Amino acid sequence: MRVAESVFFAGKAIRVLRNPSTSFRFHDAASHQQMQRGPQKIQGFVGRFPFLKEPLVDSKLSGEELFPQSEADKIETLLRDLKESSEFHKRSFECAVDSIRAIAASHLWQLVVVRADLNGHLKALKDYFLLAKGDFFQCFLEESRQLMRLPPRQSTAEADLMVPFQLAALKTISEEDKYYSRVKLRMPSFGIPVKSSQVDLMKGKLNAAPPNVSSEMSLDGWDGIYLDYSVDWPLELFFTQEVLSKYCKVFQYLLRLKRTQMELDKSWASMMHQDHVEFSKHVNDSVNSSMPQKRRQYLKPAWRVREHMAFLTRNLQFYIQVDVIESQWNVLQARIQNSDDFTELVGYHQEYLSALISQSFLDIGSVSRILDSIMKLCLQFCWTVENQEGFSNTAELEQITEEFNKKSNSLYTILRSSRLAGSQRAPFLRRFLLRLNFNSFFEATAKGVLNIVRSHPALPVLNQL
Repeated sequence: MRVAESVFFAGKAIRVLRNPSTSFRFHDAASHQQMQRGPQKIQGFVGRFPFLKEPLVDSKLSGEELFPQSEADKIETLLRDLKESSEFHKRSFECAVDSIRAIAASHLWQLVVVRADLNGHLKALKDYFLLAKGDFFQCFLEESRQLMRLPPRQSTAEADLMVPFQLAALKTISEEDKYYSRVKLRMPSFGIPVKSSQVDLMKGKLNAAPPNVSSEMSLDGWDGIYLDYSVDWPLELFFTQEVLSKYCKVFQYLLRLKRTQMELDKSWASMMHQDHVEFSKHVNDSVNSSMPQKRRQYLKPAWRVREHMAFLTRNLQFYIQVDVIESQWNVLQARIQNSDDFTELVGYHQEYLSALISQSFLDIGSVSRILDSIMKLCLQFCWTVENQEGFSNTAELEQITEEFNKKSNSLYTILRSSRLAGSQRAPFLRRFLLRLNFNSFFEATAKGVLNIVRSHPALPVLNQL
């Protein structure tokens, strides 16, 4: 089976090298002009391939340049020796196939990594799909915040999102970013069915989600947002649809997490604004001068819950972006620098994506469902706080608080189990747990959480004042 795969790969690689795309010839010439303006971008690669030290200016890129005739002669000699052998020797045949595969893989590596700027595209996918351009997505979420408070319109949701997406790009993306034009924001063409109003969603009624949405539990109708990346020849050999779908899965998860964090921050600002408004109303009122202080005492439980939510989401974001994505990115970069084989590179990239998914717990159903529930509860809390005047009805907040405490403690209990914390699938998980439990709070509250529903202090009713 291995030999058959090697034969198939060698034949496909040589055909690609011998028949370069016409569009790639023009792109290649443009990339060489950029290499003249910024040679430092390919400094790590040209040293290993002397023929690339001088920039190429010919826009006509032929198969002879990508796969020299001398290499083809070597392959022909190997095949002729096999043909002229009086007896078939399995070992000789396998050695010849491996040699041909190595030649083809080396030249395909040069084409994809050096000429097609693979590392630049990998960096672009990290910037946009893995939210490395945090300022851009923070700006996008703020620009689209009011829009995302309403259910998406089935026919115009994607067009509606393009306005804040382009505004965010104008504010944060420089003209030198040549990869932004390849990124497109998408929504499922059929939309996500919305069976109730946003008010109903705040009350905990979940909308039905289509099967292609990455999470099993929909936060709201905007969960379907995903990115599309335009891939040219020959990078489609590397960035297959399967690979891009994995990037989309991580992107949807990270965007929901970032949106949740932003809403929690906005909620705190809204609560403080309400507090200052109440204080200014009664600052000169001798009769009700103590009203603001009493109100603060009544709202302290809500403030505390919001802080617990923000603490968990902040640490989860830091864990994924720094401990998982950045560390795996550095591993991938080191492997690219030390490799000159295309098939090795594909394997390294697959391991990179698998590590991102597994270390972010996206492949563990129980954990991903809890995380989705936590994000949903955080959004419900934020919307409830900002839409309830005077907190006259606190039953919903009490329910959200109780559910959040149960889910967060369940999450900690699962993550600290020996099955996860003691395994190699998440080498930095212990750091995340240490940040969560730095004062032993989670450890103390998580005991027996799966079997015991703890009582929580009720949020008092303000209209009794």
